[in-house]
Amino acid sequence: MPAWFIIIAHVHDLQPFMSRYSPAVAKLTEEMGGTYILRGRGGQVLEGEGPDGAAGIVIEWPDKESALRFWNSPEYAEVKKLREGLADISVMLVEG
Repeated sequence: MPAWFIIIAHVHDLQPFMSRYSPAVAKLTEEMGGTYILRGRGGQVLEGEGPDGAAGIVIEWPDKESALRFWNSPEYAEVKKLREGLADISVMLVEG
């Protein structure tokens, strides 16, 4: 059963985020079987709480196990360090 990461990213420092973290995480995502469905900036909160202008990202995985294998991998732990202090990120894993 497929699974998706639903990500909200409020980026504080766009240039280093886009030049360092984004390419590295995109490459690793592809290598580990994930596919980007949506990458959009300038989101508008219509209900609930969240930062207006945040980015929304959806990544599809073949299954929940693949998504968690990526999330818990030592490779992603290293890539994740590239965004420290650059953005506030919320990630939810959903099976469908």
